[in-house]
Amino acid sequence: MNKMDYDRALYYTHRSEWDNLLILMVRTKDQILSKRIEHFLHAYNFERDYSVIEKSLYSLLRYIDHANETVEPDNELPMYSLS
Repeated sequence: MNKMDYDRALYYTHRSEWDNLLILMVRTKDQILSKRIEHFLHAYNFERDYSVIEKSLYSLLRYIDHANETVEPDNELPMYSLS
């Protein structure tokens, strides 16, 4: 899978960029990530119970963390450099 998708999902979630998160949900090839994003966005928009929203958010974040740990590092050149 593409590690960039997980980084983007984390960034969009942190910045509350729900439109971009929705686009990522459609474009990613990781079906589990797509489903977790779908559950979170649905809960965020339609659920009245905050604990359900929190549960789906934590589920998404746990999956992103797990996926980032298991994805093999890319051997490509970085997209940016701090030097």
